[in-house]
Amino acid sequence: MCARFACISEKLFSLFNYNFNLTKQMDKRNTKQKTAIREAFSEAGRPLSAEEVLEGAQHHHPALGIATVYRNIQNLVEDGWLTPVELPGQSTRYELAGKEHHHHFHCNTCGKLFELEGCIAQSKPRVPRGFRTTGHEFFLYGICAACNPARPHARA
Repeated sequence: MCARFACISEKLFSLFNYNFNLTKQMDKRNTKQKTAIREAFSEAGRPLSAEEVLEGAQHHHPALGIATVYRNIQNLVEDGWLTPVELPGQSTRYELAGKEHHHHFHCNTCGKLFELEGCIAQSKPRVPRGFRTTGHEFFLYGICAACNPARPHARA
């Protein structure tokens, strides 16, 4: 009886592994949804939240849902195509990976996040004795060109 149970158990385990690996392979394939999500990032040219990705990707694939966006964003992060941008007090944004070190500008009016080229923090702040700096975050907050009343025709 135990030998029979072990055989069935082994078959179930094998079937589970097969389904698990098949699911992982399906996540790695290029689908119409993933292509629409990639296009949304490429067209925006700035970090996007999952909701902004959904809005942009639906122009290419109207039936796309938010769960599919989240799943594909996670896969694109794991694949190294996207990198998360953590904004204090906000939902995570994502941007194309592999860019030079840079910082971001957050519009207080529309909530969009924009990339700033280069490193703004050129000064070397004094850290307490015995501390070692391993990196830094720097965000500028303000009003983007599209929201700025002084520039009514500018677009973001």
